[in-house]
Amino acid sequence: MTELLAERIGRQVLSRPAAPAVRTAGECVGYHRFWARVARVGGGLAGMRRVAVLPTSDIDSLVMVAAAMRTGVCVVLLHRHLSPDQLRRVLTVTEPGAVVAVAAQHRRLRRMGFDGVPRTAAELECAGAGAGARPDSELLVGVTSGTTGEPKLFVRDQASWAATLDRSDRTFDIGPGDTVAVPGVLDHTHFLYGALHALTRGAAVDLRPAVDALAHGATHLYSVPTLAWDVVRSAGGPYRDVREVLSSAARWPRNGRAALREVLPNAALTHFYGASELSFVSFDRGLGGSDDGGSARAGGYGTAAVGECEAIGAGVGGAGAAHGENVDGRAYSAGVDGGAGSGDDYSVGELFDGVEVEIRDGRVFVRSDMVFRGYLTEAGVVDGPVDGWVSVGDRGALDGRRLRLFGRDSEMFIRGGLNVEPAAVEAALAAIPGITEAACLGVADDRWGRVPVAVVAVDRRAPDPAGIRRRLRAVLPGPSVPVRIQVLDALPRTPRGKVDRRALLAALGAHGRRDHDSP
Repeated sequence: MTELLAERIGRQVLSRPAAPAVRTAGECVGYHRFWARVARVGGGLAGMRRVAVLPTSDIDSLVMVAAAMRTGVCVVLLHRHLSPDQLRRVLTVTEPGAVVAVAAQHRRLRRMGFDGVPRTAAELECAGAGAGARPDSELLVGVTSGTTGEPKLFVRDQASWAATLDRSDRTFDIGPGDTVAVPGVLDHTHFLYGALHALTRGAAVDLRPAVDALAHGATHLYSVPTLAWDVVRSAGGPYRDVREVLSSAARWPRNGRAALREVLPNAALTHFYGASELSFVSFDRGLGGSDDGGSARAGGYGTAAVGECEAIGAGVGGAGAAHGENVDGRAYSAGVDGGAGSGDDYSVGELFDGVEVEIRDGRVFVRSDMVFRGYLTEAGVVDGPVDGWVSVGDRGALDGRRLRLFGRDSEMFIRGGLNVEPAAVEAALAAIPGITEAACLGVADDRWGRVPVAVVAVDRRAPDPAGIRRRLRAVLPGPSVPVRIQVLDALPRTPRGKVDRRALLAALGAHGRRDHDSP
C-alpha cells in the first residue's frame, strides 16, 4: 500500500529535522518544529470527524491542515469568497467540529455570515493524540462552484491523494534542498496541494509573493497563468534558479509562454490538466514554440517523454545541454528547447500513468485511482464515479495517450442554427502575435440567437481589431468569426484564476458598441 500524506512528511522529519520546511515574510520553521506543532494541534482534534478551515498564506494555516490530515480528520476547505448563504450551506452539510482560521481572519468569517466562535490552531494545541488516518478516511471536502451558484462539495479520500502524490513524485523534479514557491492563497486546492507535496519531498515551501520567493532562490514555482503574468510584468529577473513551473487552470496562450521564457530562462513549464473531481488527468511540458517537439517526441508515458526535463532556453552557461536526474533517478537532458509543449493549442498533453480516458458522444470520461468519491449533500455522498468512470463535462478527443480539449458542453452556443466553439475561437486568437489574453463569449442577438464576441488583451505587436478579424477569417468557419473585437487592458479573473465571463459581459455592456467593433 502506498504511503499516505502524513507518513511521507514524517519520513522527511526524521531524515531532515533541521532543514527549512515553511518560510513566510516574517518566519521560517524547520521540519522538526513544524511537525511538533502539527502533532499538538492534531491532539486537539480528537473526536472530530471534520474541521472547517479558512486558510491564508501563513504557517499556522498549513499546520492546521496538516494536523487534520495526519489525524484522519477531514478538512472542509473554506475559501474567502463564499457568500453568507454559501457558507451557511457548506457548514450545514459538513457539520464540522470547529471552524478555524488565523485570528486576523476572524473578522472576515463574521462578514461572511459565520455567527459561531472561530478557533485558531494555537487554541487547539494539546498533548493528546488523534486516531490517525486510514486510506479510506475522508481527507478533504472542497467547494467547486467558485463565487456564484450553489456550492458543490467534492470529497477526496486519503488514498486518492496518496495516488496523486505518487504521480507528482514521478513527474515533477522536486527533492530535498529545493525551494518551492507557493504564492497563491492556500484556500485554492492547487496551491494547498503544492505546499503539501513539497513537504512530502523534503523541500522548503516559500509562501511569500512570487517575485520575493524567486528573488531569494526558489527552484520551483507553483502557479496559474494570472500569477505568472504578474511575474512577467514585474520587470524583475531573470530568475535563473527556477528549474520548473507547475501550472494548472487554463492552458496559457503561446505568447504568454514565450514572455515567461525571458524571465525564467532555465525553467521547464509543466502544465497539467485535471479537475477537483478528477485530480490529475494529463500533463504537457514546456512553454511551446513554432519548432515544437515537446513531450510528444519520445513515445508514451514511462519512457523518455517523462524522463526529459526540457529547458526554456540556454542554460546559465549558454547553449548546450545540461544533464542531471529526475527525483526517481532517471536521467534527463536539458538545454535545448525543442518547443517544449504541444504546438496544438487544443492539446492538454499526455495522460498520466494509470489514467484511462474514453470519449463518449464527444465528452471526456476519466477513470483512475485519483478520482473523487462524489459530492457531499444532506443525503450523503452522491453522483460519484460509475464503474470508476466520471466526467466533468469537458469535450475532447484522444489520439493514443494524448488528449485534446474543445471546451465544456455549457460553453458551446448556437448562432443561427450552427455550433460555435468558444475554445476554438480563443485558440485562434491566442495564436496571433501580440494577443496576450483572449476570451470568446456568446452574446444575445435578436436575429441570430447568440453571436460570438471576442475580448482580448494585447501588447504593441498585435494587429488592430480589423487585422485580428482578417486573420481569424483565414482559420475559422464563418459563424465562429467574432462580430466584435473588444480590447481591454486585462481580462478579469475569478478568485480561482479563471476568466470571469460575467464581468466580461458587464464590461462589454459598459463599452457599448463604440469601441473596436469589427467592420
